[in-house]
Amino acid sequence: MKKSLTGIAALLLCACAVQRQAEVSEVDANSGIVRLTYGQAMLQDASTDRYVADGTATKACQKLGYASAFAYGQPVTTCSVTSGSLCVNERVTLQYQCRAAAAQIVGW
Repeated sequence: MKKSLTGIAALLLCACAVQRQAEVSEVDANSGIVRLTYGQAMLQDASTDRYVADGTATKACQKLGYASAFAYGQPVTTCSVTSGSLCVNERVTLQYQCRAAAAQIVGW
Protein backbone atom coordinates (compact mmCIF):
# COMPACT_ATOMS: atom_id res chain seq x y z
CA MET A 1 0.00 0.00 0.00
CA LYS A 2 2.82 2.40 0.87
CA LYS A 3 4.51 1.84 -2.52
CA SER A 4 1.32 2.62 -4.42
CA LEU A 5 0.78 5.83 -2.44
CA THR A 6 4.38 6.84 -3.14
CA GLY A 7 3.85 6.18 -6.86
CA ILE A 8 0.64 8.20 -6.93
CA ALA A 9 2.32 11.07 -5.06
CA ALA A 10 5.22 11.05 -7.54
CA LEU A 11 2.78 11.09 -10.45
CA LEU A 12 0.88 14.04 -9.00
CA LEU A 13 4.10 15.98 -8.44
CA CYS A 14 5.04 15.52 -12.10
CA ALA A 15 1.70 16.90 -13.30
CA CYS A 16 2.50 20.40 -12.20
CA ALA A 17 2.36 23.82 -13.80
CA VAL A 18 5.62 24.90 -15.42
CA GLN A 19 6.53 28.31 -16.83
CA ARG A 20 8.18 28.27 -20.29
CA GLN A 21 9.70 31.03 -22.42
CA ALA A 22 8.14 31.16 -25.90
CA GLU A 23 10.70 31.82 -28.63
CA VAL A 24 10.34 32.89 -32.26
CA SER A 25 10.15 29.76 -34.40
CA GLU A 26 8.92 31.15 -37.72
CA VAL A 27 8.61 34.54 -39.39
CA ASP A 28 6.81 35.03 -42.69
CA ALA A 29 7.61 38.52 -43.98
CA ASN A 30 5.17 38.28 -46.92
CA SER A 31 2.09 37.59 -44.79
CA GLY A 32 3.32 39.33 -41.62
CA ILE A 33 2.91 36.19 -39.49
CA VAL A 34 5.12 35.43 -36.50
CA ARG A 35 4.96 32.12 -34.64
CA LEU A 36 6.36 31.52 -31.17
CA THR A 37 6.82 28.05 -29.67
CA TYR A 38 7.60 26.43 -26.34
CA GLY A 39 7.90 22.81 -25.24
CA GLN A 40 5.74 20.84 -22.87
CA ALA A 41 6.65 17.40 -21.50
CA MET A 42 4.12 14.66 -20.82
CA LEU A 43 2.09 15.29 -17.65
CA GLN A 44 3.18 18.94 -17.50
CA ASP A 45 0.86 21.89 -17.65
CA ALA A 46 3.27 24.34 -19.28
CA SER A 47 2.37 27.95 -19.98
CA THR A 48 4.10 31.12 -21.03
CA ASP A 49 3.79 34.69 -19.83
CA ARG A 50 1.55 36.31 -22.46
CA TYR A 51 2.98 39.78 -21.78
CA VAL A 52 6.52 38.56 -22.50
CA ALA A 53 5.34 36.56 -25.55
CA ASP A 54 3.51 39.63 -26.92
CA GLY A 55 6.71 41.66 -26.53
CA THR A 56 8.80 39.00 -28.26
CA ALA A 57 6.36 38.88 -31.19
CA THR A 58 6.23 42.67 -31.41
CA LYS A 59 10.04 42.85 -31.60
CA ALA A 60 10.03 40.28 -34.41
CA CYS A 61 7.37 42.29 -36.27
CA GLN A 62 9.31 45.52 -35.80
CA LYS A 63 12.33 43.91 -37.46
CA LEU A 64 10.07 43.43 -40.49
CA GLY A 65 8.99 47.09 -40.46
CA TYR A 66 5.65 46.69 -38.68
CA ALA A 67 4.60 48.55 -35.55
CA SER A 68 3.12 45.78 -33.38
CA ALA A 69 1.87 42.20 -33.16
CA PHE A 70 -1.64 40.96 -32.50
CA ALA A 71 -2.21 37.43 -31.13
CA TYR A 72 -4.86 35.45 -32.98
CA GLY A 73 -6.36 31.99 -32.75
CA GLN A 74 -5.85 29.37 -30.08
CA PRO A 75 -2.46 27.86 -29.24
CA VAL A 76 -1.71 24.93 -31.57
CA THR A 77 -0.30 21.85 -29.84
CA THR A 78 1.58 19.23 -31.85
CA CYS A 79 3.44 16.13 -30.72
CA SER A 80 7.20 16.54 -31.15
CA VAL A 81 8.49 13.32 -29.50
CA THR A 82 6.74 9.97 -29.36
CA SER A 83 7.46 6.71 -27.61
CA GLY A 84 5.42 3.99 -29.23
CA SER A 85 1.92 5.42 -29.40
CA LEU A 86 2.45 7.89 -26.52
CA CYS A 87 3.32 11.52 -27.02
CA VAL A 88 6.04 12.33 -24.49
CA ASN A 89 6.77 15.90 -25.58
CA GLU A 90 4.56 18.50 -27.23
CA ARG A 91 5.29 21.78 -28.97
CA VAL A 92 2.87 24.64 -28.35
CA THR A 93 2.71 27.32 -31.05
CA LEU A 94 1.33 30.83 -30.56
CA GLN A 95 0.45 32.81 -33.68
CA TYR A 96 0.71 36.56 -34.19
CA GLN A 97 -0.23 38.88 -37.03
CA CYS A 98 1.99 41.91 -37.54
CA ARG A 99 0.00 45.14 -37.74
CA ALA A 100 0.44 48.67 -39.08
CA ALA A 101 3.58 49.55 -40.91
CA ALA A 102 5.88 51.63 -38.75
CA ALA A 103 6.08 55.22 -39.96
CA GLN A 104 9.52 56.50 -40.76
CA ILE A 105 10.23 60.01 -39.56
CA VAL A 106 12.24 61.91 -42.11
CA GLY A 107 13.98 65.16 -41.22
CA TRP A 108 13.15 68.36 -43.06
